[in-house]
Amino acid sequence: MTLDAKRPLTLRDVSEASGVSEMTVSRVLRNRGDVSDTTRERVLAAAKELGYVPNKIAGALASSRVNLVAVIIPSLSNMVFPEVLTGVNQVLEDTVLQPVVGVTDYLPEKEERVLYEMLSWRPSGVIIAGLEHTEASRAMLEAAGIPVVEIMDTDGKPVDAMVGISHRRAGREMAKAILKAGYSHIGFMGTKMPLDHRARKRFEGFTEVLAKSGVEIEDREFYSGGSALAKGREMTKAMLDRSPDLDFLYYSNDMIGAGGLLYLLDQGIEVPKQIGLAGFNGVELLQGLPRKLATMDACRLEIGRKAAEIIAARLAEPAVEIEQQVTLTPTISYGDTLKRW
Repeated sequence: MTLDAKRPLTLRDVSEASGVSEMTVSRVLRNRGDVSDTTRERVLAAAKELGYVPNKIAGALASSRVNLVAVIIPSLSNMVFPEVLTGVNQVLEDTVLQPVVGVTDYLPEKEERVLYEMLSWRPSGVIIAGLEHTEASRAMLEAAGIPVVEIMDTDGKPVDAMVGISHRRAGREMAKAILKAGYSHIGFMGTKMPLDHRARKRFEGFTEVLAKSGVEIEDREFYSGGSALAKGREMTKAMLDRSPDLDFLYYSNDMIGAGGLLYLLDQGIEVPKQIGLAGFNGVELLQGLPRKLATMDACRLEIGRKAAEIIAARLAEPAVEIEQQVTLTPTISYGDTLKRW
């Protein structure tokens, strides 16, 4: 069956795909009435494959959309995403649109559930973090019939539009700066990366440049959960106990990098002369540290603003051509922990 990519799916689409009546589809999706297990499974499988989401707006409003923009992010405890939300809100506050936030905890199956529930209320647009989704989530996004902007990352192919930075390029640029400063014995510390695709891509770009110069990461450690500052201190101590000859520590984010910096200063280690270090994200909260951490700005506020501008423009003038794939350029801040050449 061929569908218009921007036409919302209907019960009839699911009926045709599953080979049962619209009434039966409705009963299955509302979990009402007497339907055989075989038929129920066939209808649910067809709905999932198509990306169909039932409409929870009742009565006369059933064919309408509400002035909500679903914003789906991995975390609110991470300092990164509140700034993205600020950018979204700055743009939408001058429109009739209101952002509503869902949190996935970096779990693909939770993203699926959050997306399903949000789409069931028929929002006018979706802003969602990342380019990697389950097949079911991607099907829902493709079938939603509304503007979709995937944010934070541009290393991949979007469902519709995307705004972010190239994390592979960010990793490559940091590696070049570290090598140019004369460091060659490097350790890496970060989050467990199977679920944090953007950290994984930065790591890939970072190691790619090191390898071209004949340098390998000599030690690495990964964490999940808990206080990032405390984890940064713990991992840094453990790594230097194992690998005392390291002269540079690269952290996947500023919070664990800040913990590492505090540990080094407590130990009387000269930074960046004995050991240099750098993080990622440019978290403003950390400007009060005894030393300014080298980092890279992830353009968070601008990402939020650009994503909201695309949604607002597409809804105001659907036929107008606007930039759909926006790659911003982060810059390195050398701070006090990365030697300048």
